[in-house]
Amino acid sequence: MIKVFIDGSAGTTGLRIRERLSARKDIELIILPEETRKDPTARADALNSAAVSFLCLPDAAAIEAASFVTSPDAVIIDTSTAHRVSEDWIYGMPELTGLREKLKTAKRIANPGCHATGFISLVAPLVSAGLLKKDVRLSSFSLTGYSGGGKKMIAEYEAENVDPLYHAPRQYGLTQMHKHLPEMAKLCGLDHAPVFSPIVAPYYAGMEVTVPLTPAETSATPDEIREVYKTYYQKGLIRFAETPDESSFLSAGAFAGRDDLQVSVYGNEERILLVSRFDNLGKGASGAAIQNMNIALGLDEAEGLVV
Repeated sequence: MIKVFIDGSAGTTGLRIRERLSARKDIELIILPEETRKDPTARADALNSAAVSFLCLPDAAAIEAASFVTSPDAVIIDTSTAHRVSEDWIYGMPELTGLREKLKTAKRIANPGCHATGFISLVAPLVSAGLLKKDVRLSSFSLTGYSGGGKKMIAEYEAENVDPLYHAPRQYGLTQMHKHLPEMAKLCGLDHAPVFSPIVAPYYAGMEVTVPLTPAETSATPDEIREVYKTYYQKGLIRFAETPDESSFLSAGAFAGRDDLQVSVYGNEERILLVSRFDNLGKGASGAAIQNMNIALGLDEAEGLVV
């Protein structure tokens, strides 16, 4: 049995990881009693005795928890923002060139952010192929279900007397300082972070990230971009789809409950839309974390996932 510890299992991501791993026969969860759940000594013991530990904590707490680990064999997967652009941690998106091999032997894995996952899946292959230059100025908007805001936001949206303003989509990240921007730029190899407009809407789960392109950003045609995606995404949980059939609509909730991600291309040579769709709680959080655990343990990376 593989021993796994979830530090911070009371949050949305931690609860979902725990729920999924509890159903697996190859995993033994280390669960601390309520009275020692926050005790540093008990947590350190669990982190060092587990083969894999998930940090489902705020950034500062995740940094502290990582410092508790002294075992050279312990694999730590951090779902916070704390280590995503750190040179000492491997970014947990195995579909990107070269990362799957690194993740197989990694001891410190930074799980990607949800919005960042959608943006990077669309942009990184095009930069790699030379269809987008490193100094390009991009924009992006992203629709997400309210579960992406964690337990507090879920409670707000599901309250009996919900604020009427919550019945419509709400844009946020208005200062253009969203916490996912550094990883978006770094993992795509961009000199500039995109102008980013995240929007939370009144549905539980599902994410749709769009990056618009014009001839000012690329000389590539939609067909050339499609060919890049077809070639780039040959393995893993990110897949290219030619034309999803939803009667000329694209639902942001189409991948709710799943752990894979779909990229597609729309528009024409003057105005191109790159779109990725996935579950903000799946490939955008717990699903990606479990995929990374599977790879680090030498298992089928889709084990225990819905794809």
